[in-house]
Amino acid sequence: MRDNTPRALAKVPALTFGFWVIKVLATTLGETGGDTVSMSLGLGYAVGTVIFMAVFLLAVAAQIRTSRFRPALYWLTVIASTTVGTTLADFADRSLGIGYTGGSTLLLGLLLATLFTWHRTLGSIDIGTVASPRAEGFYWLTIMCSQTLGTALGDWTADSAGMGYLGAAAVFGGVLLLVAAAWHWSPISRGTLFWTAFVLTRPLGAVVGDFLDKPLDHGGLAVSRYGASVVLLVAIGVCVAVFPQRAAARPH
Repeated sequence: MRDNTPRALAKVPALTFGFWVIKVLATTLGETGGDTVSMSLGLGYAVGTVIFMAVFLLAVAAQIRTSRFRPALYWLTVIASTTVGTTLADFADRSLGIGYTGGSTLLLGLLLATLFTWHRTLGSIDIGTVASPRAEGFYWLTIMCSQTLGTALGDWTADSAGMGYLGAAAVFGGVLLLVAAAWHWSPISRGTLFWTAFVLTRPLGAVVGDFLDKPLDHGGLAVSRYGASVVLLVAIGVCVAVFPQRAAARPH
């Protein structure tokens, strides 16, 4: 008999088309929102990181305390992770002078170390197992590392590699299509493919966000960061309401 009780469900969403649409919108908002606080408001990367980190930690604490998957709380936590990822990566790359290449390499190492520790500790990085405080702790730490890495990787591709915002968006979009194809037609583990896609949606959102709000002479559209952030936030709210939101099934 199929188990439909809450105990059979994880506290994170199932991987649907809507999940990925909202994820890309959230990562784009993370870029424009992070830049709004650190640049438009003039608070700087360090102060912006402290503010968004506090919001992120509070959201994670609320997420862990809840007994089931709550879409609004989940996506609020994801948005908080994208904004802190933006300011934290910019602080490391620019304020500390590590640079995009050094920052991306360092953050990739942190992400891989987190995933390795998670797997060694709990035996699986499958999102369906995210139902206990320990698993949730690893899950959100991995997400924060992936969001920060994605910001640095997007900046490196657009700036250091000289591809520009649209060129970088095309590259990350193309690689995501390859990951989607591998999901359907390759034997690669679902956990590996999920986290690969999760990481890659961040630089995609980052370069799209930069394309929207950067000055015209820097290859952007010079759209108001405030306006872009509000529009993206409304779009996320509409998508959460329109797309079916259900918890991921726990593996049996």
